[in-house]
Amino acid sequence: MAKTLEFPVLLRLIDEPSVAFRAAVASAPSLEVQVPTCPEWTLLDLVQHLGKGHRRWAATVAAGPAEARPAETASEGAPAAPREREALLAWSAESTEQLLSALRESGPDRGCWTWWGGSQSPQTCGAVARHQLQEAAVHTYDAQITLGAPQPLPDEAALDGVDEFLSTCCATTDAWPHEPAAVDYHATEGGSWRLSLSADGAWITRLPTPDTMPATAAGEDPDTADASLRGTASELVLALYGRIPVDSLKLDGDRRLFDLLLAWDPDE
Repeated sequence: MAKTLEFPVLLRLIDEPSVAFRAAVASAPSLEVQVPTCPEWTLLDLVQHLGKGHRRWAATVAAGPAEARPAETASEGAPAAPREREALLAWSAESTEQLLSALRESGPDRGCWTWWGGSQSPQTCGAVARHQLQEAAVHTYDAQITLGAPQPLPDEAALDGVDEFLSTCCATTDAWPHEPAAVDYHATEGGSWRLSLSADGAWITRLPTPDTMPATAAGEDPDTADASLRGTASELVLALYGRIPVDSLKLDGDRRLFDLLLAWDPDE
């Protein structure tokens, strides 16, 4: 079963795709090329988005525990991201280092403001690191597909990413506005999760894999999900983030549930 990554591993895995991200940007024919997975953005927009995100989260982590997002005083008066490629890549690298330095200084257990207060993810710097890993990994895929050479997400990052997305972006106490349902996600590398949807909200459960089930339970399936999605961990993460269609994975059960999930905004 998938396990949460250790904090030093998270920091390494944030850095590695960030380096790959900049390598893709460096080899692009132009910064004005459109990003197919983020069609409203150019490659320049994508670099600015990721870099600004790293800087905002660096300031948030550095501020420590807070009930509201700290004012972004660190960015006040700072120059805008440069548009010239070499300077932009240096700015991007500095943005990543600001984030990593703030996370190293804080450690994984210190509290900080996060937007996912009602989810199953804690409001800690470690949880910020997990989410920023996925931001870096998915946006690296965006940059690579812009060049026509997308690479799967690294296995460690992807397996953690399925769990992180479901726990952070799906789990909520807001009522599911449809009939109660259960949706399962299965990574072929190992790791299965159930998203339970009801009037009480959405809750994530890690499911046992066949090799961890008791002998009496193996082969039994008394609680079949209403729908399930199976693929590599990378494919699951990319489908969850809307980068590839769910129909490109092995889908069983009620296909309509995935459309309802995509359309559901718990904050509304």
